[in-house]
Amino acid sequence: MSATGEILVVGLGPGPEHWRTPEVSAALERATDLVGYEPYLARCPERPGQARHGSDNRVELDRARLAIDLARAGRIVAVVSGGDPGVFAMAAAVVEAVEVDEAARDLPVTVMPGVSAMQAAAARLGAPLGHDFCAISLSDNLKPWTLVEKRLRAAANGDFVIALYNPASKARPTRIFEAFDLLRGLKVGSTPVAFARAVGRPDERIVVTTLADADPTIVDMATLVIIGSSESRLIDRPDGTPWILSPRQASGGAA
Repeated sequence: MSATGEILVVGLGPGPEHWRTPEVSAALERATDLVGYEPYLARCPERPGQARHGSDNRVELDRARLAIDLARAGRIVAVVSGGDPGVFAMAAAVVEAVEVDEAARDLPVTVMPGVSAMQAAAARLGAPLGHDFCAISLSDNLKPWTLVEKRLRAAANGDFVIALYNPASKARPTRIFEAFDLLRGLKVGSTPVAFARAVGRPDERIVVTTLADADPTIVDMATLVIIGSSESRLIDRPDGTPWILSPRQASGGAA
């Protein structure tokens, strides 16, 4: 092993192994160490001699600093995220840690993309992201809720399709209700809404409804929420779960 190791920032995708890229699978195979949130590490194949460094979900920078320390010791470190590591995940933490620790900028760092939760949900739902969209995290752990509200208003006023990440947790059970209350004041009640929970896993659940009828009580941290634009529409299907279409050609109508 070389005196200097490397850091591989990988995304597992949202669930099933066949949604994991070959590049990421190869990185997990050759890594000497895995660093990540415990439930994500549990999704990685076991390999003899490979060390696992698990932690809870609120210590992203600590995980990044640990990866840097391990790489300096000559280890090949896979920093593990679910979905895509660049979407509300560990790529930002690793880059931030390297920004602060200038000596770490000599370490080889590779970010490997994965299928994001919104991509997986969109595939189940037809084409909800077919036109302009944005992604907003409802977590206010690292930013004030007033900023989340500002961005929700801007997205609604700009008539974007909105993908909501981190919609609810035990520590933040009310934020999804506040978000829906705000959006119901800015968008029409017939706007399509989808709750896509655990897409690709055995407990997957897809609910397609409207903004007026949506029930946020079914949302948890495994749920990706998609709220349509004024152009989005429902397309009935024989299985009873409609598709959502956000057509590529927009008329320019307001939300």
